[in-house]
Amino acid sequence: MTQQEQARPAGRARRADAERTVQAILEAAERVLSADPTASMEQIAAAAGVARTTVHRRFATRDALIDELTGWAAQRFAEAVHHARPETAPPLVALYQVTANVLDVKIGWGFAMSRIFSADPQVAGVHAGVREQCDRLFLRARDAGVIRTDVDLDWARRVYYALIHEATQQSEPADTDALATLVVDTLLRGIGANGGL
Repeated sequence: MTQQEQARPAGRARRADAERTVQAILEAAERVLSADPTASMEQIAAAAGVARTTVHRRFATRDALIDELTGWAAQRFAEAVHHARPETAPPLVALYQVTANVLDVKIGWGFAMSRIFSADPQVAGVHAGVREQCDRLFLRARDAGVIRTDVDLDWARRVYYALIHEATQQSEPADTDALATLVVDTLLRGIGANGGL
């Protein structure tokens, strides 16, 4: 085995260690900033179990760390929607699964997900892509008879987003499956007795 071939696994191991360190910093940043949005880099480093210099080596400023955290959470958000198979699963199943997955991310990454109006075009692109998937899912749901044909789908999506937002505001730890059921049931059946008026 050549020296170059021997160096490759060591290089991969260092990259994997660096990725784990960055992930630990981002996860700690989410926990710390959720509890105290004014928390310092030193507090984040302590929560991550790394030296302050390690955080500063990875992220030049607190804003750079928050921007990275926001981008990382946006990717988790997109993956959560993708894993629910909104384009191929039966519409009602997909709607429930998208809701449960999104609630997991929005509750678990609440600080980062609250920054959806990031100046980062990549983050904005992720959110636009998720919105397009949601719009297509609502179209599929209407075509399948899950949503009435006379419903304004743009309004329905906005109501759905509002319900998800409210579901994330629970003061106690929540069962995301139960919350997803509540969101989807409220969206599809409303709150009126016997179908409303």
